[in-house]
Amino acid sequence: MRKILIVIDMQNDFIDGALGTKEAEAIVGAVCEKIRSYPAQDVIATMDTHGEDYLTTQEGRNLPVSHCIKGTDGWRIRPEIAALLSEAKIYEKPTFGCTALAEDLRERAEEEELELELVGLCTDICVVSNALLLKAAMPEVKISVDAACCAGVTPAAHRAALDTMQSCQIHVLHG
Repeated sequence: MRKILIVIDMQNDFIDGALGTKEAEAIVGAVCEKIRSYPAQDVIATMDTHGEDYLTTQEGRNLPVSHCIKGTDGWRIRPEIAALLSEAKIYEKPTFGCTALAEDLRERAEEEELELELVGLCTDICVVSNALLLKAAMPEVKISVDAACCAGVTPAAHRAALDTMQSCQIHVLHG
């Protein structure tokens, strides 16, 4: 069985930038430790990636805070985390969930037995979106989320997302 770690959107804008929180800042060390606990080739990452026209998109109209604009410092993965992702495949995604990630992992799951673990930001938006996409694409693959390596927009939203994932048979660790 191959265990794969998926690091969701550990980007500057979500940690201490435009949409940062103290809870997001607090998990950086734990995420680094989690990444170190996996073989480098078994780590995948995602990056929220928007263009200059972000505020004219549906998401931008609903969340009118420019963030993760490609090429900006806020778009970059936190340096200490990026340093640990040298061998990771990184998916740039224009919205909350990454369908390409789900498709690629579904294909891999047809060839070998997989187990997936997710960490990152934000629990109640991109982490839950990706966890549910992965579960829908691979209902028989064990998927877990490490609550100690995630942070939500608010602590209450973080908890609600963990409860939702648990209801959908995604294992919540340290939650």
